[in-house]
Amino acid sequence: MGYILGYDPDTLREIVDPEQCSDRLDEIGEQRSLPSLLERVWLLKVLGRLDEALAVAEQAVRVARMGGTRKDLLRARVLHGTVLQNRGAYAAAIQEITTCAEEAEGQDWPLLAAFAYQHRGKVHYDADDYAAARTDFKRALFLRQEGGAPEEQLESTLLAVDAAERRRSRVSVAG
Repeated sequence: MGYILGYDPDTLREIVDPEQCSDRLDEIGEQRSLPSLLERVWLLKVLGRLDEALAVAEQAVRVARMGGTRKDLLRARVLHGTVLQNRGAYAAAIQEITTCAEEAEGQDWPLLAAFAYQHRGKVHYDADDYAAARTDFKRALFLRQEGGAPEEQLESTLLAVDAAERRRSRVSVAG
């Protein structure tokens, strides 16, 4: 999505222009295609409208299950997991994203698996489990390299690895 201006080095959350995201949300309106639903979920999530994001994420999973490909369903479920994460439901998010990561790896879809591991790492990061976050980010980096991911994806994963290492070091020094 072209709305990401960068990533907060401390929270790893996307930095976006809220006005641009709101305008795009208005443009999409109530379109029901899977790509539109997935985009709406993401926009609602980054705008902090988590109740709406959850409802649309559940709808996107249903639409993907009924008429999308297996990859579409996994993407929708990972996105659903990120909404759960933002709502503080870390265990549910980890469970949802883990099944997606494992299936993507089993199907030999390295970029989709990397997408899932990157997001599961962010859940671990939010839950203050920096060692698990670092492990997931490193796995995502490996899969992204293997799959020929674009440079900006590799950079965002490297940023996440560094952030998890910094936090882990801070926690072990403080403890």
